[in-house]
Amino acid sequence: MSNLLWLPGHELILDDIVRADNCRLYDSKGKSYVDLEAGVWCTCIGQGNGSVRKALADQFALIGHTGFNYTSGIVGEVADEVLTLLDLDGGKCVFLCSGSEAVEYGVRVVQSISDRPLLMTMADSYCGAYGSANLKTPDEWFTFDWTPCATCSQEGECDRRCEHWSTIPETLIGGFLLEPGSSSGLVRFPPRKLIRSIAALVKRNDGFTLINEVTTGVGQTGSWFGFQHYDLKPDVVALGKGIGNGYPVSVTGLSARVIERLGDRPVKYAQSHQNDPLGAVVVRAVIRFIEENDLIARSRELSKILLTGLAQIASRHPRIGEIRARGLMVGIELVDNPDNAFTIKIHRDLIEQGYIVGRRPDRFLLRLDPALTIDQRDIEDFLVTFERVLAES
Repeated sequence: MSNLLWLPGHELILDDIVRADNCRLYDSKGKSYVDLEAGVWCTCIGQGNGSVRKALADQFALIGHTGFNYTSGIVGEVADEVLTLLDLDGGKCVFLCSGSEAVEYGVRVVQSISDRPLLMTMADSYCGAYGSANLKTPDEWFTFDWTPCATCSQEGECDRRCEHWSTIPETLIGGFLLEPGSSSGLVRFPPRKLIRSIAALVKRNDGFTLINEVTTGVGQTGSWFGFQHYDLKPDVVALGKGIGNGYPVSVTGLSARVIERLGDRPVKYAQSHQNDPLGAVVVRAVIRFIEENDLIARSRELSKILLTGLAQIASRHPRIGEIRARGLMVGIELVDNPDNAFTIKIHRDLIEQGYIVGRRPDRFLLRLDPALTIDQRDIEDFLVTFERVLAES
């Protein structure tokens, strides 16, 4: 694969995967692997899902791509379903191609309607691959390090009694962009009290709450969306990855309040596959498949099995430093030396044994994000293999 530019920091270990079925991958020699990372956290209802395949084939036989001056009614129908799911009735949404696009689109909307100059986000948030959300320059963004808040014992809502909170330029904040749990892949969850307090601050400023659900949405945390764990009512929600189950589609949902403030002001963003019917029908297929098969509830049950097993393994193996999880989004922090050799070995050994997990570059972290459709037996077998690999390393 010398003719490919690969993902920075990630090791290409398998270069001959030829087919996939749900959560299993097969190489050219017939060896199978259980994908516990769902690709790049995308195939939330499994590879080759029949409902998604049918939706794509049926729609492509009709019309797959639309233009600047015409569209298909199916796009509006799916938009209604998305807005209902997000509890953004009366709002609008746009279909795009990637999670980074969805976040950046929402950011540009809020920047165009806010009366205050700054958006706020957490210092460890990954907000997108380009644009303002990627650069987070000081003239547009205030980034907050919430690490001291993780062990805060102060009663009540966060306020200026706290020296750390006092660093927030409250009068300048017009919006808050929350990534509710991924923390740039490290699987960290900001405290509920902190997030609720920031949301209240934004509301007092007549500002807007934006949620980046690209990695935390579509059931991965045991709820439909990560923001539901914080009991928030967002103004903007960005969806990606799992909402397309491997097809490159994303969605930005905007509340009725945002749309009213936006008025006739154009959003300065356009691309060739905006509001395409193909992407829209995939989104509908994913949503309906999850609902019809009660996969959110199933994910919570699978999470109990996975986390109980990992906790038992951790109690017997001191090289596991910490397990951080919500639903089926799991980070396993290992105890390692600066050269990362132990983490790299465990990662490679697991793949050799037929289990693909994520490894964060330059971190002692293994990450699991299995599809909501993964077989329970695959989780149980992984736990046995993981403990054996730890014991042999």
